[in-house]
Amino acid sequence: MTLDAVGPRRARRRDPWQLLPLLIAALVALPVIVVCSRVLFDASGVWGHLAATVLDDYIVNSLGLVLGVGLSTALLGVGAAWLVARYDFPLRGVMEWALLLPLAAPAYIVGYVYTDLLDAFGPVQAGLRTLFGWDYGDYWFPRIRSIEGAVFVMSFVFYPYVYLLSRAAFIQQCSCLVEVSRTLGAGPWRTFRTVALPAVRPAMAAGLALVVMETLADYGTVAYFGVPTFTTGIYRAWFGMGEPAAAAQLSAVLLAFVLTVVVLERLARRAAKYHHTTKRYRAPARVRLRGRRAALALALCALPVAVGFLIPTAVLVVLSFGSLDPITSRVLPTLAWNSATLAAVTAVLGVGLGLALAYQERLRPTRPVRGAVRIAAMGYAVPGSVIAVGILLPLAAFDNAVNRLAEDMLGVSTGLILTGSIAALVFGYLVRFLAVSYNAVEAGLQQVPSSMDDVARALGQSPGGLVRRVHAPMIRGSLLTAGLLVFVDVLKELPATLILRPFNFDTLAVWVYRLAQDERLAEASTAALAIVLVGLLPIIVLSRAISRAREWDRGDKRRLRGLDKAAGAVGRQASLGAGA
Repeated sequence: MTLDAVGPRRARRRDPWQLLPLLIAALVALPVIVVCSRVLFDASGVWGHLAATVLDDYIVNSLGLVLGVGLSTALLGVGAAWLVARYDFPLRGVMEWALLLPLAAPAYIVGYVYTDLLDAFGPVQAGLRTLFGWDYGDYWFPRIRSIEGAVFVMSFVFYPYVYLLSRAAFIQQCSCLVEVSRTLGAGPWRTFRTVALPAVRPAMAAGLALVVMETLADYGTVAYFGVPTFTTGIYRAWFGMGEPAAAAQLSAVLLAFVLTVVVLERLARRAAKYHHTTKRYRAPARVRLRGRRAALALALCALPVAVGFLIPTAVLVVLSFGSLDPITSRVLPTLAWNSATLAAVTAVLGVGLGLALAYQERLRPTRPVRGAVRIAAMGYAVPGSVIAVGILLPLAAFDNAVNRLAEDMLGVSTGLILTGSIAALVFGYLVRFLAVSYNAVEAGLQQVPSSMDDVARALGQSPGGLVRRVHAPMIRGSLLTAGLLVFVDVLKELPATLILRPFNFDTLAVWVYRLAQDERLAEASTAALAIVLVGLLPIIVLSRAISRAREWDRGDKRRLRGLDKAAGAVGRQASLGAGA
């Protein structure tokens, strides 16, 4: 019995909401289309000047950052994931969630802290000169304001992306793989290198893809460290040279970088298979470590936590005491209100749009709908600076056209209507972070049995009523998680905010960036600490999810399967009754 038999008129009625994914996809793709359309535009000779002077530096530095950060995060993330997933040592449970803490600290804030600590006149080098009686120049010390320093900072901030996905993959591996390898005479290191590591390549590649996107999208760190990359070049071309076309062309090259990395990785593993060939599965048992091995495992896990979160947070706490100047104390409430308002509005809209996309894909899993959803969810792969340029160009053209029309017809000037507005800024955030909301909501909807939909529709519920009365209550946790993740991401976003924000409108991120650029980190410490503390919220959510995953046993799975069967039986009975 189908829904057409239950209610043919209702089933055949065209639902206007089915066009929503196509509309959202068009809006999200608009900045990318605008940027790509400007590639062949003449930039009044500016592009030729950039190509002859700084383009090589942009390419070399961006590639160097990607390779350095990618290799470092792979070592840190995969190594920590293997230790906490397969070995038991003191404080392993604490390290399991503590390794996520660096996600709470934006890379540019961590970069400001380590520059203050490790620069020539920072406390570390000053202490060395005092301790050994050296003068400046008598010793060698790594220069923090360099591409190597940027790799160091980004690696210890971005490795949790690789750790989180690799850990889940290691846990899901069947222990038979490791046991067979050990039976054949392979030691622990060879087993990890030849058996366990290749099997988690998809998860590791997904984490590295996120790391590459974040690395290429970063502006605050590389700008403060004086490393010329595409993001700094886009900002300089737009604001320093006043050449939107040149900024768009640099944005197109940066976008090509991101897409090339993703495509090459997918092509490299397109013919490989990573699933188990048997239905028998046995969860891997953790090996108990003792003595020096246990201490070494604990130290290896604690090092990235300390470098990526504990030390920067401690420095910000120390600097914030007694360093709140009158100007910062006066504007801090306004900055916090601006940041919270933007983040809250974007979170609400992002959750709503993410729910609409995920539900339409569930309701009508056709190729056009799925394609539109994939396009709408691609914004996270596009750097914030590229999105900002792609938004400002059409908005500026629209405002200029309206202004000319008003002057010709009414003799008045309308000025800028959308350019530099809150609406443009929120739109940029939505394009950038809609994928975050969609992924969280879609994961929640996948846990709702499809038989629930059949029962509700058979009992007369419309698609809207099905969302309000069935799906939304059941995935309330996923909706809250999606909103929280979008809220925190908006709070930390810097490049898009710098370019799209209204005149004389600052947020916590912009304020921290401006003060740090003026070497006033102590005054920026309070606002930076506020961003870090708010960033802890998704870490708490993720740690609770990890705890719930550990508590998920066979009894829970049997109860869920029984609930699914019962719902299916009720659905069949309701359909038969309605048909009669």
